[in-house]
Amino acid sequence: MILVFENEVDPESRFFVPEIRRHLEAAGARVRVTPYADEGGRPALLDDADAVVLSGSTAGVYEADEYPWMDDLREVVRELVAERVPTLAVCFGHQLVNDTLGGSVEHRGFRKGIETVRLADDPLFEGVGGRVPMIHGDFVTELGDPMERIATADYYEDVGSRHRDAPLWTVQYHPEFTAALLPQIEADFGWPSSPDARDFGDVSVERTFANFVRLAGEG
Repeated sequence: MILVFENEVDPESRFFVPEIRRHLEAAGARVRVTPYADEGGRPALLDDADAVVLSGSTAGVYEADEYPWMDDLREVVRELVAERVPTLAVCFGHQLVNDTLGGSVEHRGFRKGIETVRLADDPLFEGVGGRVPMIHGDFVTELGDPMERIATADYYEDVGSRHRDAPLWTVQYHPEFTAALLPQIEADFGWPSSPDARDFGDVSVERTFANFVRLAGEG
């Protein structure tokens, strides 16, 4: 079973996790979701999880005073690493994991559009193209101590990372963000009007989930 952590603090923006679930299930995984931003702590479902996905959030990792569950999630991340539970951390998850493991995160202004990224030869990226939709305002400015860079872009050095020893991957992009999600994202956050920003013809980020399901099964 793959346990997905719903980290979104705004109920009106909780349309990402259903897409995460849909893609994971399409890849053959059994999926459960924990409403983590509402409950915090250590989910009982974690005991039965074979793998974990940490979702994005409109909150920032530097807002733990307002959202105390973030400190709980840091403890969960440390447990996942120690127990070598296969984990994929997305957007806010990418930032929180690296911050937890000794890196740093800064707010540098909202970025949205389809960006060209350079992906390392990593099994997480098999079949994933170099054009990926990005929507974020916070940036990982320094990777966590045990993390290695596996994806980069001209505007952002640390787009993706992987733990040196544990089966832990993090990506700034949303693998669930395909053309199907664009209307809702545009309505809530806005989106560039240029044709290039609306051309999802060669966007294949959802392959990230299928690859993770395979990797989690191999763990």
